[in-house]
Amino acid sequence: MINLPLNINYSGKVVVVTGAGGLICGAMARAFAQSGAKVAALDLNEDAVKALATELKNEGFVCEGYKANVLDSDALKAVHDQVVSDLGECDILVNGAGGNNPRATTDNEYQHEALETSKTFFDLDADGVDFVFKLNFQGTLLPTQVFAKDMVKKKCGAILNVSSMNAYIPLTKIPAYSAAKAGISNFTQWLATHFAGTGIRCNAIAPGFLVSAQNKALLFNDDGTPTKRSAKILNGTPTGRFVESDELLGATLFLCDNRSASAITGVVLPVDAGFSAYSGV
Repeated sequence: MINLPLNINYSGKVVVVTGAGGLICGAMARAFAQSGAKVAALDLNEDAVKALATELKNEGFVCEGYKANVLDSDALKAVHDQVVSDLGECDILVNGAGGNNPRATTDNEYQHEALETSKTFFDLDADGVDFVFKLNFQGTLLPTQVFAKDMVKKKCGAILNVSSMNAYIPLTKIPAYSAAKAGISNFTQWLATHFAGTGIRCNAIAPGFLVSAQNKALLFNDDGTPTKRSAKILNGTPTGRFVESDELLGATLFLCDNRSASAITGVVLPVDAGFSAYSGV
């Protein structure tokens, strides 16, 4: 169970969450379910979303897990038809699927510090960069094309995309991911404008720096002290701390609620412990 930050009732709403096999989007799926929604949890990792669905159903909530490749339009259409059959037409879409790839990452922050054995900007793999752009941008575009049709029909709905701190000012070492997430912020504004007359709102959250099982070794040394890169992040964050994954849920539930946020569309909301507000001085 999650201690929900807001008392918003999503009873009767069908919420589709992509990337729900992961920690962050799995928590979002759970928050919607606990708020009364009928949740469709989508992820390429079928075992993860099936386990989440079973867990939530055992607790008395409504959730179904579906294997879904967000880069396969035909597969998404098949999943959409199954979701409609199981739960009903989509009211809210959370585009949470995304990520980076080592093939699109440099070893050094700055070219002048590169060693002969380093993977530099000049060694970035074109296919790796292409994969990162596809996963983040097309992985948001394609599910929106499939599920937003339900909202157009209803003349009401909400789309929530997941951008990043990298979209504001790019972080070193991850050029493709930073540029792809900047594209998500821009696309969020485009969708908000495009759907404005249909009753659909589109917003995004930009998570700050979170500690997860995947990045813990990059952020902390074996003795628990911050790594050099981690210390830079904390020094650039006014509150001097990382963001907890559960701290994204308040913004998620708020922005998707057509009553509380009825006049909010085209917004990219930082949930970053102040990182984007600090000049460093």
